[in-house]
Amino acid sequence: MQIDTALRWSWSNVLTTKRYLALKEKFGDLDTALAQWSQEFLEALGVREDATLVALNRMDEFDPENYSAELKKRSLKFITCEDPDYPERLKELPDFPVFLYMKGDLDALKEPLISVVGAREMSDYGRRAAGHFVPAFVKAGMVTVSGLAFGVDAEVARETLSSGGRTVAVLGHGLGMIYPKANERLAKEILDKGGLILSEFPLDTSPDKYTFPARNRIIAGLGLGTLVIEAADGSGSLITADLALDYGRDVFAVCGSIFDPNYAGCHQIISRGLAKLVSSPEEVLTELGVVAGATEKKEFNAGSPEEDVIYKALTSLPSPLDDLVVKTKLEAAMINATLTILELKGAAKNVGAGKWVRN
Repeated sequence: MQIDTALRWSWSNVLTTKRYLALKEKFGDLDTALAQWSQEFLEALGVREDATLVALNRMDEFDPENYSAELKKRSLKFITCEDPDYPERLKELPDFPVFLYMKGDLDALKEPLISVVGAREMSDYGRRAAGHFVPAFVKAGMVTVSGLAFGVDAEVARETLSSGGRTVAVLGHGLGMIYPKANERLAKEILDKGGLILSEFPLDTSPDKYTFPARNRIIAGLGLGTLVIEAADGSGSLITADLALDYGRDVFAVCGSIFDPNYAGCHQIISRGLAKLVSSPEEVLTELGVVAGATEKKEFNAGSPEEDVIYKALTSLPSPLDDLVVKTKLEAAMINATLTILELKGAAKNVGAGKWVRN
């Protein structure tokens, strides 16, 4: 779809996955569909009456040139689900976000991702658990994903950064603000250290009771698995865990005291067989198939363009040759020869069954 069309649809804030797919099927593309914009059109699309009036007013006042300029001013990248930069893992979701606003290094999404969530009212035990798991994930070359809320979310980001890793923060509001405001400095540090902040919402969207569950599905969808550090019964962290299960992702949970209500949610999903009880990061890494310690971030000076491309395509998640062919667009023979050179240089490792990781 054309960029002006995408910006208009995003600003209207009415385009769910289901509506997007319905419009594509009926009109072929969203450019054609936008020409039908009217109150009757939105009502036929299933938009509530109050939301229809808001969307009509927003579109009347919208100026795509000014909005594009504002995105550029804030160094934000705007992409749609039709763009090549759109994260592959989100494409797999039945309710994928149609639009994404991002700031930071998009390459963070190409590494193995682990979602780590927990209570806003974090306990000392929860803080210790985050410090126990997150540094090991970083050492194994994983990028953490969380929500930048108070408590465990913020602690996951801090532990990741202090361990020399990168983290992705998914926000439940537009990137015109950082909420909570107290985490503005942490958000800046995430970006300064090669991480990423993203949202599916237009810049001016404020956080509310609907935006956070929507945010949770992106957190659950990005990760190879989700670790619940600390969660009370009925908490947002359990929503994220449930979504991860729906998406076919692994869910892990830390247990706590039976007298601590902050762990009632963790105990519930463990007892129901919805989450695997874990006490060490190695258990999580093994379950996900990640080679622990295989890819600590370090400088590598490639001796050729092929070495550079293949090295960047490798992660701590074992990759077969076929996957590397797809990622690098290089011939299999070239990849095999280059992998041997990288192994001799200590930059790659054959972990068996024809699979390779970055060393």
